[in-house]
Formats: sequence, structure tokens, C-alpha cells
Amino acid sequence: MIYFDNAATTKVKPKAVLDAVIQAMTEFGNAGRGAHCASMDASRVIFDTRKKLSDLFNGDGATQVAFTINSTQALNTAIKGFLTEHDHIITSVLEHNSVLRPVYELKMKGADVTYIGCDEYGSLRYEEFEKSLKPNTKAVVITAASNLTGNTVDLKKVSEFTKKHNLLLIVDASQTGGIYNMDMKELSIDVLCFTGHKGLLGPQGTGGLVVRKGIQINPLLTGGSGVQTFLKTHPVEMPTALEAGTLNSHGISGLNAALDYLNETGIDNIRKKELELMERFYTGVKDIPGVKIYGDFRPGVKRCAIVSLNIRDYDSGEVSDALALNYDIAVRSGAHCAPLMHEALGTVNQGAVRFSFSHMNTVEEVDIAINAVKEIAEEE
Repeated sequence: MIYFDNAATTKVKPKAVLDAVIQAMTEFGNAGRGAHCASMDASRVIFDTRKKLSDLFNGDGATQVAFTINSTQALNTAIKGFLTEHDHIITSVLEHNSVLRPVYELKMKGADVTYIGCDEYGSLRYEEFEKSLKPNTKAVVITAASNLTGNTVDLKKVSEFTKKHNLLLIVDASQTGGIYNMDMKELSIDVLCFTGHKGLLGPQGTGGLVVRKGIQINPLLTGGSGVQTFLKTHPVEMPTALEAGTLNSHGISGLNAALDYLNETGIDNIRKKELELMERFYTGVKDIPGVKIYGDFRPGVKRCAIVSLNIRDYDSGEVSDALALNYDIAVRSGAHCAPLMHEALGTVNQGAVRFSFSHMNTVEEVDIAINAVKEIAEEE
């Protein structure tokens, strides 16, 4: 199989990730639930992973990293744990449903929500931020990059707005974690939500929040914490405040190994390879008659290694099925959990076919995909 669905999850992981998961499954007990070596071994790896994540994102230290099972849970925790029905929330049409649905829930309870629009390239209209400000505006919840178009968001511009008006900045780093340098201090990010199974190259079932010190978020879940057992409320100290129940120490161990791989390989090198593959594919398909590409590919535009397209008026699902059945190429079709972006692009009914690249893909695979798109477009 030629796998071009890395924006959904990276299929090919470094061997060290697999080895770490297997070792953890054979050796680890329950972290924070005992003083014996099996429990302590798990606790040490979890703490070390927190530290590496804080270093990667330039957070406020290991204790400010709380684990979840994915970025969806992390975003729900941040949004529902900080915002209320009395607040005004600014978000955007670029967002994934992991942002939109919890925001919709707050809106149904009475919250006021503004959605920053985009231009014909799918890029944010930054001038709308100032126009959206209201007396009760409390936070901006924004993705770092669209999972549909691959367009990145200029977080520096957004953070200048949030700093100016003393607003909280919550960032969805699902598509950029492990790909771009995301310095929380430089970008004035208050809460960064990440998933482990995409650009961070870790196992599924890993994710979390990196929270700036001084930000108090109410937990999404409460329960066992391993500490302060006789309290009737969940502990408020980070990271326990946002973690209830047994952590996925096996998956976190794999994520730990993935972070070592990223540090050794260099995220700049990884991104360079991915963007080269993306550019080769884009150049090869953009002029094929009947092919329409979405997103901003103008020179100098910062983006992720994603190319979403449609062929003629074919349903995107039909195209992805043809790629899978006839060429053994795996891509993602449909709405990509990004409904407002599809509305903006006019692709609600057709969806889109998304090719997303890993540094572990090859030039040969890209050329096969280019030829496949060409042949499908030429079919009568």
C-alpha cells in the first residue's frame, strides 16, 4: 500500500516507537498507583515524556503537561473547562469538529460565538479579528493549520490580537505538532492541544494539553488520581487536575520514543522532506484537465504537506475508492470533519480527496500517485 493519509494518522512509525510500546507492555505497572518498581518505571517514563513535550513546545515545565487520549479530548477539556455560556468566543471556519462541536454546545447554552472567515485560497481574514471583539470576549480558539487545505495560520498575528485585548489563546496543534516549531512563549499561547499519532509519530490513544502556569481549567473528567484520595473533589494541582484514571503508559512510552526520534532527526529536516514531496505532487497534478486543487500554494506561503483536490464532478469517495482498488493508494475523502471549511470552498456535496505526506514516503510513490490522478481524470 502507498499511504498518503498521514494527516489522519501516520501509519509508518519509527521502529523505536514499536519497541518502546512492547517493552512497556511487558514491564509497566500502573503509574502513580504504587511504590514498587513496575509502577515507578511507568511513572518515570510518563514524567520524562511530559518534560520532552514541554521542551518541544517551550512550555512552563513537565507538570504543566496533562495527557489525554487525543487532541479532541484535549480541546474539549480546554474549551469546556475554561469557557462558559456567558462568554464570547472567537474561532474560525478552518476548524475541525473537535473545536466546533464543543463550541456549538456552549452556543446552545447561551454563549456568543464569532467565526473568522477565509478568502478564496482558504486563508484566514485576519482583519476580522478586531471587528469581532466584544466586551465579553474571553478567548480565541484556533487551529494552527487546516486539516483540509494544509494552510497554516499566522499565530503571531493572532497572538498580537489576544495579547492586546487580554484574551486566552487556545491552539489546536494537531496538524503542526512535530512538523513546525511551536514556541508557546514566543507565540503567547496559553493552552496548546496536541495529538500524539500524527506529526509527533507516536501511537494512537495519546494526546494532551500544555497549559501556561496561572491558567486554571476545570477538569472534563473526575475520578481516581492516585493522590488526595479523601478529597470529595478532584485535585486542582497540575497535571493531576486534568487527568482522571489510569494513564495510557504503554502509548506514552511509545510517544516518548517518538519524541527522541524527532529530536535526533530534526523537525526542520522532516518538514523539508514532506514539503518537497507535496510540491512534487502538486506540480504534477495542478495542470491536469479536470483537476481542481484547494488551498494556498502561492510561493512563500507557509503550509503543511497536504494537497486536497477534486476530479471533474466525481464524488470524492468514488475517486478515493478508485485510488485504493486500482492503484493501492490510501487517501482520505469526504468532509474531513471540517464542515465550515467545505462550506467556504463550495465542496459540501462533493467533499474532497486529501493527499497528505510523510517524510517516510518516497518520490516513486508520489509519481505513481500523479499518474493515477491523471488516468482517473482522463477516464470517460
